[in-house]
Amino acid sequence: MIEKIREIAKNWLAEGKVDVVIGFGEGTTPFSAKPIFITKPDDVEKLIWNPLCRLNLAGYVRREILAGRKVGVVAKGCDSRSIGILLAEKQFDRKDVSIIGVPCQGMVDRKTLMKKFGNVDGEKVSADWNSISVGDKSISTEEVLSNACRICRYPTPVHYDELVGEKIEGVSIEEHDKPAVEMLEKNREDRWKFYTEHFGRCIRCYACRQACPTCYCDECFVDSNDPKWLEKGQHPTDLMLWNLGRIYHQVGRCVECGSCESVCPMDIPFTEILAGMSKRVRELYDYESGIAVDEPPPLQTFKTDDPQEFIM
Repeated sequence: MIEKIREIAKNWLAEGKVDVVIGFGEGTTPFSAKPIFITKPDDVEKLIWNPLCRLNLAGYVRREILAGRKVGVVAKGCDSRSIGILLAEKQFDRKDVSIIGVPCQGMVDRKTLMKKFGNVDGEKVSADWNSISVGDKSISTEEVLSNACRICRYPTPVHYDELVGEKIEGVSIEEHDKPAVEMLEKNREDRWKFYTEHFGRCIRCYACRQACPTCYCDECFVDSNDPKWLEKGQHPTDLMLWNLGRIYHQVGRCVECGSCESVCPMDIPFTEILAGMSKRVRELYDYESGIAVDEPPPLQTFKTDDPQEFIM
């Protein structure tokens, strides 16, 4: 698959179809891959594709297009859906991005790997869709998949210009909804305990915001001083407002790529929370994020026949 990805990228650059191809390269820390920006056909050999290609690249697509470049991108299912959201929100035109779609067998969770293997500095790490190996120690890739990948409904890109490899079926709606159902079955007191316990660990590093491809506001509400929505400190009320406020801004926009959970240094389980949000949006509005590029997310539009059962 990687040879096909490189071939397409090389052809697009040589033909002038794109100015830059955004993909994944070898990371500089253990169990990681990093975003790389290829502008010369001869450099496509730097592109890689393996279970360490965790990051969602859609945010880089927006940045490069706004800088005036024609962009090619290597996109998993979640990346392509995030691109779909950005298209629906008129952040750029479809003609400005060319997508190499790559069906994804699931990305591994770096923090879980660090716990499994410990300090691996200086040792060779090998990663494929069957196993992750360090030296003579090896574990199954399936064993260390990220939480988001375990409930992914769209491992095959929804939007693409060229598809590399065979399509992969996602999990059923029932399987996807399991974390959400477990969350929603909690009574009010237990849900509040869950939120206060996990959000109470937040250190306000904003890594979740920076990793999210659809957190692109020039000024985030948490940084606004006019109006000032919340304080910068660690008071429980401010921690709760920051986390719930950011999540609320993702209603109908989150594609559950797992980027926020994967970068959170405090291990806040965003997958459980966001799966429930997606379930409610699907049931209330018959809408799934990033599928339709000509329809804005439900909280950004108004229809006279919207269900309004909440009005008493």
